[in-house]
Amino acid sequence: MSFSGMPFDDVRALLEQIEMPDDSAAASMAQAFERTGYTGEALGRLKALGVWLSRTRHRAPPLIGKSGVALYAATHGFTLDTGEPLSAQRARVDAVAAGAAAVSHLCVANDLSLNVFDLALDLPSQDIRNAASLDERSCAATIAFGMEATAEGLDLLCVGALGEQARVAATTLLLALLKSELDQAADKDVVADALSFHAGHLADPLEALRRLGGRDIAALTGAILAARAQGIPIILDGLPALAAAAVLHRLTPDAVSHCLLAGVGSPLERLAADRLGLSPLLDLAFSGEEGCAGAVAAGVVKSAAALAGGVAEVAMRAG
Repeated sequence: MSFSGMPFDDVRALLEQIEMPDDSAAASMAQAFERTGYTGEALGRLKALGVWLSRTRHRAPPLIGKSGVALYAATHGFTLDTGEPLSAQRARVDAVAAGAAAVSHLCVANDLSLNVFDLALDLPSQDIRNAASLDERSCAATIAFGMEATAEGLDLLCVGALGEQARVAATTLLLALLKSELDQAADKDVVADALSFHAGHLADPLEALRRLGGRDIAALTGAILAARAQGIPIILDGLPALAAAAVLHRLTPDAVSHCLLAGVGSPLERLAADRLGLSPLLDLAFSGEEGCAGAVAAGVVKSAAALAGGVAEVAMRAG
């Protein structure tokens, strides 16, 4: 996929070109479950996941081979009470890169590749309290960079962002997109000041993204969009990933039909999930350990795909 360099034009064009989910593949998978005797709810959500995967992957059964986790790390221009953002982000990135983070161990357990993307940590985006986080060209370029997360030929991708700053920016962006109240937010001073400063300029989701989101959420938007165009299921992990999905959902609701939600950890995440029509796969109370819920959820999704494959084979033999 190549971008022309025109701010946001290619994003909108790609959204207009994406194929609809494959209902015929979903119907074939559902029929395979029926022919093998799984007509009720004995398999719980795994059966529905298998059918959903066929619709998303445009094939029945929905084979899932290479799978991975992509995490994005950036710094923002505003400050929080949680410490110096650059050193904290570098420590997070180094831990993931060294295989020492919790998500690293979970990726090994679930046979997932793990990539952490340093989005110019030394160059914070602008302070959203008194400026747009990114200009249009920088935002579009970062969306394009995020799209490279699918370049490895993955069949399943989990995405998230590192750090508290990303969560605060995502909170601000989600409140703008969902038109929700401030009592849903932590770090209310930053969020309130940013929403007040940008009031009147947030009707367009991509404009809201560039003003409030930063490089991490812009890159997540690109990863989710690229996966949608290629029929790759996505597992969203955390507020930043939900915020990126909400941008695309506001542009075209079907743009997130390939998304699953690993879990929810806050009232705002639950609200966003409800608005996007996403039901969390897990309830393991992860909080602040980026990528962990996604890595565990990937194991569930891969199990659903393996189950669907076995059912389809039995159905084929039975004629």
